[in-house]
Amino acid sequence: MFGFHTNLVKKRGNKMKKLIAILLTVLLAFSMFACKTTTEEATTTEEAATTEEAATTEETTTEETSAKVYNVVSLVNGNLGDKSFFDSAEAGLKELADAGRITYKTIEMGGTDEDQPKWLETLYEVAESGEYDLIIVGTYQMPDYLKEVATAYPDQKFLIYDDTTYVGENDNVVNLSYKQNDMGYLIGVFAASMTSETSVANINADKVVGFVGGVDSPVINDFLYGFLEGVQATDPEVKVDTRYVNSYVDTATAKEMGLSMINDNNCDIIWGVAGLSGNGAAEACLESGKAWFIGVDSDQELTLSDELAAITLTSGLKNVGNSIIWIFDEWDAGRTYWGQQVNLGLTEGGVGIVTDKNFAAIAPQEVQDAVTAAEEAIKNGDIVVSTAIGDDTNGVATLRDAMQP
Repeated sequence: MFGFHTNLVKKRGNKMKKLIAILLTVLLAFSMFACKTTTEEATTTEEAATTEEAATTEETTTEETSAKVYNVVSLVNGNLGDKSFFDSAEAGLKELADAGRITYKTIEMGGTDEDQPKWLETLYEVAESGEYDLIIVGTYQMPDYLKEVATAYPDQKFLIYDDTTYVGENDNVVNLSYKQNDMGYLIGVFAASMTSETSVANINADKVVGFVGGVDSPVINDFLYGFLEGVQATDPEVKVDTRYVNSYVDTATAKEMGLSMINDNNCDIIWGVAGLSGNGAAEACLESGKAWFIGVDSDQELTLSDELAAITLTSGLKNVGNSIIWIFDEWDAGRTYWGQQVNLGLTEGGVGIVTDKNFAAIAPQEVQDAVTAAEEAIKNGDIVVSTAIGDDTNGVATLRDAMQP
């Protein structure tokens, strides 16, 4: 009886061991299958991610590689080294070239009367070559030559800067002009703020500033309109003595006007917007020893003599280089302006004001802050500056007369 029971227990134990062994085998097989599946899924996911990443990288590389690099030629109807429009255009082109966006060549054609026949000849040569995506010229002296060549080569693209007359005459030309009224507003804010800073040398107690213009014309009055509005918005008590030389090369007359403003009306800041004539106003400020000068278009602290630069507080700027960069930004974005005049202001970087050198060293921080605030207000649309261009009401004349001392 006892032996039978023992044998029965042994048999049952053996069966239990076999069952456990079978269960362990099944579990082991399942674990191996699950592990293999997970590994395969992970491998598949990793491979997919790697493939997707590679595709993305290839796509990005393709996009970068396919970005157009333009071939450009800049024709200078003068010479580099003017520290003004031509140098500004050159700086913009160099920045584009350094960024790998263009290849370019600059041709200096000379600026004398004897050089002028080369201007048209060179324009024809570069247009005939057909190798340039864009031909760039500048200033008021080039429109007639440009119209002739652009008409002869309608498939060639051209750009002209700093000219207000070439508007929509050829649909292969874009004309870059500049919002001098925006620039004028900043200069007006600066001048009106400075004329009250009697702790600064040469600033007297009377609130009078001056404007010497080249010619009583829409373009010059566009500078003036912004200047008057900037002055008025900053301090309504400030008067503006406005006079026109009726020439861009008569420094003697401009000097006489400047001396009269200073000695007769206690003007202590004069803005010269008269080309070479404006230098005469700067000479008046220096000779009197009682006033400051403000330059225009380029940084005149860099172009005037050391003595005249020392009494130049700042300059209004036309940023030709920035405007050329802007055109390529727009072109790459699919926005083109062929056959149009594009008027560039502070928002596009087309105009500005010098804020280093004498501006930073002489103007109190409150004055600098006022200029910065005005610039931001124009950029965000809080201030809209009036323009004399196309203004049939002649509002600038009314405001000019009302603000005379």
